[in-house]
Amino acid sequence: MKAIGLYKYLPIDHPESLLDLEVETPVATGHDLLVGVKAISVNPVDTKRRAPKDLVEKTPKILGFDASGIVEAVGPDVTLFKPGDAVYYAGSVIRQGANCEFHLVDERIVGRKPASLPFAEAAAMPLTTLTAWELMFDRMGISRAGAHAGKTVLILGGAGGVGSIAIQLAKKLARLKVVASASRPESIAWCKGLGADETVDHTQPIEGEYDFVLCFSSSDLYWPAFPRLVKPQGKIGMIVRTTKPVDLAILHDKSITVCLEGMFTRSTFQTPDMAAQHALLDETAGLIEAGLLKTTLTRNLGNIHAANLKLAHKMLEEGHVTGKLVLEGW
Repeated sequence: MKAIGLYKYLPIDHPESLLDLEVETPVATGHDLLVGVKAISVNPVDTKRRAPKDLVEKTPKILGFDASGIVEAVGPDVTLFKPGDAVYYAGSVIRQGANCEFHLVDERIVGRKPASLPFAEAAAMPLTTLTAWELMFDRMGISRAGAHAGKTVLILGGAGGVGSIAIQLAKKLARLKVVASASRPESIAWCKGLGADETVDHTQPIEGEYDFVLCFSSSDLYWPAFPRLVKPQGKIGMIVRTTKPVDLAILHDKSITVCLEGMFTRSTFQTPDMAAQHALLDETAGLIEAGLLKTTLTRNLGNIHAANLKLAHKMLEEGHVTGKLVLEGW
């Protein structure tokens, strides 16, 4: 089968950073689905996994997480899907990735593809939806039924992939007052189009106090500002790892809670509630079909091959992508 992979971890402009490959088609066992991949989306985690380091793979490493496609075969323990089903999912960091024609993924982290979305638009959704949903509703305890309606949320990195779905979840489900950070005319318009009540320019000092702060940008950069930005007994949600020790004491006087989200936690550690991601993606499909949520795809870069994937990595590393980038078809 066709795949895009690497042997060395190199800068994206290097000719061998991502390679078009032919590899064996895997076989579904256990809870695995063998998915014929129709479209993939590219996320910052892809670029971080590919980032230069002194490691050489003996067999090609295939990256990529977001995917949509058709189930081609199932393992003997599969109960949730059958061949022919259209699915979407965000994969696992402990297995080969989705940048391949046929991909193995555990059924418990897979959802049915929203019937109203083409494969490309569906592929844009899983990783960012899982990340924002788990952080807001599972980790931070924000009510998705509107019990916190009217409270304020500041979304740092509003126009990015996770921010783009978090705005919708915060506005449409939680019914919060949504303030999103954005600095360019196109990103401001994008955030407001998704439902943000206001935007703030993150290139300038941000004012105000908020019940919830969702940090989808540099945690190191914003950490010193959190005591000022968060209301007493408020909560901070973070998805980006800090790169140096942080001082928790600065949050103590206001009794501020810090919540961390690792979207791959359930699949990496095979947690007992791993199938919660299957249920979450199925619920999201229903919300999309009902018109409450919409795809965050902003650009389809064309067929799935190394040159187009390199372009997506480069665009993400440059840091100005609004919404999500997708590749479709082989």
